[in-house]
Amino acid sequence: MIPFVLNFMKTPAEVMPESSAYLTIYFAGIIGLMLYNMGSGILRAVGDSKRPFYFLVVSAVLNIILDLVFVLSLGMGVEGVAYATIISQGVSAMLTMITLFRTDSCIKVEFKYLKLDKEMLAKIVRVGIPAAIQMAITAFSNVFVQSYVNYFGADCMSGWTAYSKIDQLLFLPMQSLALASTTFVGQNLGIDQVGRAKKGARTAFIMSVVATVVLTIPLLIFAPQLVSFFNGKAEVVAYGSMLLRYCSPFYVFCCVNQVYSGVLRGAGNSRAPMIIMLSSFVVFRQIYLFIMANFISNTIIPIALGYPAGWLVCSTLTLLYYRHADLSKSRLVEDAEKKAEASGKSRIKAV
Repeated sequence: MIPFVLNFMKTPAEVMPESSAYLTIYFAGIIGLMLYNMGSGILRAVGDSKRPFYFLVVSAVLNIILDLVFVLSLGMGVEGVAYATIISQGVSAMLTMITLFRTDSCIKVEFKYLKLDKEMLAKIVRVGIPAAIQMAITAFSNVFVQSYVNYFGADCMSGWTAYSKIDQLLFLPMQSLALASTTFVGQNLGIDQVGRAKKGARTAFIMSVVATVVLTIPLLIFAPQLVSFFNGKAEVVAYGSMLLRYCSPFYVFCCVNQVYSGVLRGAGNSRAPMIIMLSSFVVFRQIYLFIMANFISNTIIPIALGYPAGWLVCSTLTLLYYRHADLSKSRLVEDAEKKAEASGKSRIKAV
């Protein structure tokens, strides 16, 4: 299956064996990533964002150390990089699960109490399935995007890889704030604080814009040096620097779709972000790339700008939807005090 996908992506023959080996090993150990994401999501939901961050730092540092050991000391090449990745992900998953099993809070996991709750499952499916569909289809769509990039050869592929690594670092602040806004909005809507939830959303958006702009400026200035850190070949540095300088100024658009999509999911509405993102990142982007590659200019910069074009469309649609959305209508839990009143229980007044 993996060779078929790589051929579909127009992967150059000279990098086909390494690509196939890396993906085979990576997907064999992907359960670690799954467990970390689930466990860290539970911790963030109760306001504990520090420990998932610490575990991620441990994983990143361990990944770097293992890369050096496996590649430089043991000469394992790309397979060593893949093993380093899955081992570090496994460690982060283990730390997260140990935390959940040993905590004394309401999220403590105990095997004897594990059972299927149909009502809770329905709520999880209501929010999780649209988000999962969106991410799966978007990831599959990126296979098509990569095939357009691979057309320009191994040096362009390497430059794109270096650009993507730096791109992930730039996305971290806005994605972290989006996760925080999801938790914040969900908690506040749970106690019927709609105004406070919206205020938190605005604050998260402003913070993400500021962080993105501050990080983008040195990125534009030191693009060649940053790319050469991953690959020092002159052609690769040229491609990577060019991609960074053309695409990174548009990252500010992503602050809109990342933060406000997180807000909508926190309100229990994951269907709208799914539809908007699939329309922008899959349908629009594929139409753009097809027209650009076949009728306008099949060169790397117009092709790469398919990403910013999709960001712009997605952000515009997300902001328009958010301005007319009623956050209180889609929340997953009732206000605790109102629920207690409805069931005939007395309220405990604060003293």
